[in-house]
Amino acid sequence: MDQIWSDYNAGSMILKNVSEAKAELSALLEAVSKGEEVIIGKAGVPVARLVRYEGQAEARRPGALKGRIKMAADFDELPEDLAAAFGMKP
Repeated sequence: MDQIWSDYNAGSMILKNVSEAKAELSALLEAVSKGEEVIIGKAGVPVARLVRYEGQAEARRPGALKGRIKMAADFDELPEDLAAAFGMKP
């Protein structure tokens, strides 16, 4: 693929090559924190996208799935052929 950019800013998307991104990392992180998207390319081909971290949608709660997950009574027991394959039974 041909080189598609050297330095280009299209609205809320910033395109940089690897060496530019390394040299300008702090500035790029600042732009990302403000909602802009950074595309990093190598030899003119896009290879990575840097976007703001949004975090988890809601905090995890221990026990949130209580009563919804069922385990079979023999869950911890391997079938004989699998146990033999792993060398667990003679």
